[in-house]
Amino acid sequence: MKTHLRILTIAMLLGAAAGPADAANVFVEAESFASSGGWTLDTQFIEIMGSPYLLAHGMGRPVKDAETKVAFTEAGTYRVFARTKDWVAHWKAPGAPGKFQVVLDGKTLPHTFGTTGAEWFWESGGSIEIGGPGSHTIALRDLTGFDGRCDALFFTNDKTGKPPETRAQRKSLLGLPTVAPETEEFDLVVCGGGYSGLGSAISAARQGLKVALIQNRPVLGGNGSSEIQVWAQGGTRRGLYPRLGEIVDEFSDRAINSPGLAEEFGDAKKEALVRAEKNISLFLNSHVIGADMHAEDRSKIQSVLVLDTRTGAETRFRGKLFVDCTGHGSIGALAGAKFSMEEEGHMGMSNMWKWDETDGAPEWPTTPWALALDWGDFPATKKAEGSVVFHKGEWFWEGGFNKHPLTELEHVRDWNLRAVFGAFSAMKAGPKKEQFAKANLAWVAAIGGTRESRLLTGDVILNRADITNRTAFPDGCVPTTWDIDLHYPKEQYAAKFPDGPFISRAEFGAGVDRRNGYPIPYRSFYSTNVGNLFMAGRCISVDHGALGTIRVMRTCGMMGEVVGKAAYICVKENTSPRGVYDKHLELLKELMHQPGAARREGLDGPLAVPPGTAPLPLGEFRNATEIEGVVIDDEQAKLTGKWTPGENLKPFIGRHYLYAGPAENASARFEFTVPKSGRYEVRVAWMPHANRSSQTPCVIESAAGLKTISLNQREKTNRPDGFHSIGIYEFAAGQPGSVTLSTKGANGNVHIDCVQLVAVP
Repeated sequence: MKTHLRILTIAMLLGAAAGPADAANVFVEAESFASSGGWTLDTQFIEIMGSPYLLAHGMGRPVKDAETKVAFTEAGTYRVFARTKDWVAHWKAPGAPGKFQVVLDGKTLPHTFGTTGAEWFWESGGSIEIGGPGSHTIALRDLTGFDGRCDALFFTNDKTGKPPETRAQRKSLLGLPTVAPETEEFDLVVCGGGYSGLGSAISAARQGLKVALIQNRPVLGGNGSSEIQVWAQGGTRRGLYPRLGEIVDEFSDRAINSPGLAEEFGDAKKEALVRAEKNISLFLNSHVIGADMHAEDRSKIQSVLVLDTRTGAETRFRGKLFVDCTGHGSIGALAGAKFSMEEEGHMGMSNMWKWDETDGAPEWPTTPWALALDWGDFPATKKAEGSVVFHKGEWFWEGGFNKHPLTELEHVRDWNLRAVFGAFSAMKAGPKKEQFAKANLAWVAAIGGTRESRLLTGDVILNRADITNRTAFPDGCVPTTWDIDLHYPKEQYAAKFPDGPFISRAEFGAGVDRRNGYPIPYRSFYSTNVGNLFMAGRCISVDHGALGTIRVMRTCGMMGEVVGKAAYICVKENTSPRGVYDKHLELLKELMHQPGAARREGLDGPLAVPPGTAPLPLGEFRNATEIEGVVIDDEQAKLTGKWTPGENLKPFIGRHYLYAGPAENASARFEFTVPKSGRYEVRVAWMPHANRSSQTPCVIESAAGLKTISLNQREKTNRPDGFHSIGIYEFAAGQPGSVTLSTKGANGNVHIDCVQLVAVP
């Protein structure tokens, strides 16, 4: 979908919207200006206010003019309208920070826009004189740098003409077709380009599917982009399917801070990775606004209606399957999918920010419209970690807990901005202003990082108790390793603004296996009532409590990896997402064991692993249940004396390893019986270290009796799993055997982790 400028002058009848047939009307979408200058495109609130718009997000410094050319067909007097608002009027705050003017052919119109109206409306700006037909230059001139906003401009020479109020009227004025054109049919249409969308698109494309990836921002990554700057969290490549996460690790950021440096979030790397996949068609600046259901089967989506956020053009994207990676569950809602949503008491939206210290920092303007904050109304924004000093407002600058997570979202973002600007004003003009004389506001996220809204309903609604009780589902797959992390207003900062707290606290719950992960069931990744709709990301089928752990980005990306593989099975086997579980679960499991780099040429091609693909890493730890043979972990050993758990030497088996010094007079007896009489290789797992014993006593009890050997636990093994072979022994079925390590006579710490017996032919 190529971006192009589409600004037309139309003289036509549009009822009350445009005036009589002989009127000359010029309608200009601000987002389609040829040059946006320093204004940025805001697409977050299309469902609320009906359109993308330009935002003058200058952080207190007026931004460069947005500029374009338009054609007037007639000379005369034209009335001028701009669709805008005074964005702080909702709270009756003084000062109107969003002021801007319209400039025609270098001449500034006297009217100042953005000074009235608590909600979006067409503000009248007086009139202009057009000397003759032809092309004229129009500019938007920001006056404050404090988030003035303009959706569109309308010029009419009809004294009673009115600007367009509906999308249909806008399309008519722009000369856009009444019926949106359709694309060819894609195998999978991925809606949303965050981590879950990237995982879905890349995974499906490598399985040979034809994929459309639709993203309403100019960059990929969602919360993990330079626009929002939330660093990626969640453990990958572990648990039941340790290959899951390999695709995510190809595009995941390695940011040191959140917020951090824009380049740390790798926007260009993400886009380059997607564009390198020949089966993916990427559509940036594209927002889904509708869903069409199949005429013969109303439970299935036939196409989604997509708005080009630059031009206003609409296109229908046809697909066999769809995946909702929007975060808000927007596609599911448009298609009539069942969902739940906490309208109050949910997690909020963050708008993080950073400041730096600069000699000759620009003067900070007064902000009477910002929240009137004192120094104690917010946490300190400067903190030292080691030798590095950070100047930032982190994840906990979060608001909207009791506001509607969809319909009030623009107000939540704007309230967050008022809090940020109020805090910086308190720094610059408060009692500690000398300390902040060099402080310069460097970055504020205009795009909010939302945590919770719609949760689409699947065949399994994963709940918090499932996770803490470690309920085993047969289709458990994606490992979630983040603690159950729910956010609430932080009481000490909420006192002054009880209706709009903007600082949060995290309440962590125990019960998540942080090493191996709790396996989320596949049945939480598809809609229970829309037959061809998958979901991945924070809008999957969970309850509020479970959302606290599944919502971090690397985990969401792995959901996408599973969805991409399941979509392949759907197309190849002519089945539904539910049919994958009912009839093809073993095939899905097989695919989840394959390397992320594996790909096939077409649906019928074999899955090939490219040369140079890294072998399966063992990771930092393994479950004892994943290891072949007879396995006894340190937690099953009979211990005497004092043993200390450790995790620093990796890899290790289970939850930890144990170590004890010579003075502890400690021993560890690993007891077992073999299932069948015969010869077995005995292996003991330890990781070497200079402080380990080089003469650890070890006694093996076998069918031949007791044998004592000495282990050098400073030695490395040639095995990647940390096991050391200590010999082959005969064992009889049903007869007790054991391996005992002790500290008596050791010359360093004795290390115990796991004992393994493997039958020898």
